[in-house]
Amino acid sequence: MTRRSLSKRVAIVTTTAVLAVGTVAAGAAVAGPGWGAGKPSKNQVAGLFDQWNRTLQTGDPEKVADLYASDAVLLPTVSNQVRADHAAIVDYFEHFLANKPVGKKIETHINVLDNNSVIDAGTYQFTLTDPETGEKSVVKARYTYAYEKRGGEWLIVNHHSSKMPEG
Repeated sequence: MTRRSLSKRVAIVTTTAVLAVGTVAAGAAVAGPGWGAGKPSKNQVAGLFDQWNRTLQTGDPEKVADLYASDAVLLPTVSNQVRADHAAIVDYFEHFLANKPVGKKIETHINVLDNNSVIDAGTYQFTLTDPETGEKSVVKARYTYAYEKRGGEWLIVNHHSSKMPEG
């Protein structure tokens, strides 16, 4: 997939998500991942997780990894291995997506640093389905996403997710 077609796909998905949750800025629908020249709103930033979660539902590890910058670092929930390049991030999601994860934020704290960088941290949970038995389980975790706008696209540059220590 070319970078341009990826950008177009991300813009369409993001615009659809923003419209679906009814996010409106100054009376007009927010227009895609660039969101103009100003700082993004907290609702726009929250939509980045929604986009990531929907991309998980595709079951395609490449599509998920495309939401990460080429130099991103992923400290994943259910792996001890630090993932610091595209291939390693794809590898993680190849295994994680086999469990058909569905994420849900429990608590979120968004910090808009400037026009091109934001942090979203809090707690979330994933409902996982065992591919062999069909049995469902829930994993609760803490998360931090650091996003940067690069070339007009909001990309994950750092994603840390760790299981809750108390269950």
